[in-house]
Amino acid sequence: MLLSLSILLLFGFFLGALFRKLKMPGLVGMLLAGIILGPYGLNILEESLLSFSADFRQVALLIILARAGLSLQLKDLKKVGRSAVLMSFLPACFEMLGTILLAPLLFDIPLLDAALLAAVIASASPAVIVPRMLHLMENGYGTKKSIPQLILAGDSIDDVFNIVVFTALLSLSGKGEISVSSFFTLPVSVLSGVLVGVVSGYLLSFLFEKVHFRASLKLLILLSISIFLSALEGKLENIFPFSGLLAVMAMGVVIVRISPTSAEKISNKLSKLWIGAEILLFSLVGASVNLSTVSFSGPRTILLLLLVLLMRAVGIYCCLLKTSLNKKERLFCMLSGIPKATVQAAIGGIPLSLGIPFGELILSIAVIAILFTAPTGAFLLDISYKRLLGEKTKGENK
Repeated sequence: MLLSLSILLLFGFFLGALFRKLKMPGLVGMLLAGIILGPYGLNILEESLLSFSADFRQVALLIILARAGLSLQLKDLKKVGRSAVLMSFLPACFEMLGTILLAPLLFDIPLLDAALLAAVIASASPAVIVPRMLHLMENGYGTKKSIPQLILAGDSIDDVFNIVVFTALLSLSGKGEISVSSFFTLPVSVLSGVLVGVVSGYLLSFLFEKVHFRASLKLLILLSISIFLSALEGKLENIFPFSGLLAVMAMGVVIVRISPTSAEKISNKLSKLWIGAEILLFSLVGASVNLSTVSFSGPRTILLLLLVLLMRAVGIYCCLLKTSLNKKERLFCMLSGIPKATVQAAIGGIPLSLGIPFGELILSIAVIAILFTAPTGAFLLDISYKRLLGEKTKGENK
């Protein structure tokens, strides 16, 4: 296993660096590394490493949510107001609706599996969006109207919204049916997750303020509690609805509000941890992909993606109604909804690992979505921001 792990990390690192040199997202190279080395490619990875994939994806997902929580400032949401709140769920709802309507027609899959697929592919990618919006903020593009902040805030909560919906649908899939009463568990799981996360955040903030810990130890404590909350969700599955993932996000939001110094130090450590975690996440997802399924579903997947991305763009446009943004600025916001990668890699393989009948198809569509939309969205954002957002705001560029 150790030999396979070292080969995967090195190959994923070099392919990721190569794609970044080509001005494309490095995660695409990491994904291709896994496809090449995996059982449907050269088949040189040991089975013991591949069996570890599902558990690692869960840990990677917790890292993503912890980073999102620690970077999300409530004042940013207040600054951009109603639009940020709408951006956090409305575009995803439009895209999910499109997937639920179109996927059964294109792939002949049941409604519940179509809903699972919708939750998997509806998120925009933090790995593509976050660095580009930070670049715009540092250089003063769109900051006068808080456009980068709007996209960042909306994208952060959008990811959590999709993951919560996915988790709820996954629990329904275990029952094999959808009932109206089942959906009442969703708001309860959201409220209980937020409550537990807020309490955990306050307790950790108090601990970090009263007791001196090194940043590395704070990170270890935060990750341990995050893993515990995720495991607790599984233990309570048939007893009480609870979203451990949302609890992790809420915990980070509270820490950054009460103890911003600790939050910054932990976030910096998480960013360094994510360098290796990202390579493993995307490479292991690539290794799980059945190339025959990808080639069979490819053309229909591209058609599905084009149609649901159009619906997502309509959802974004609706969020920006009655704002001061002009047509070009609204178009840029709509382009920000194109790239998909991080959440798709984190949850795309979960239905397959749980033995859901169409799990392999869901994973294949998630991978095609990454390969198609991540480089396309990144390219469009990079070439359009100067034209669509106008001149730099004076005093903003460094």
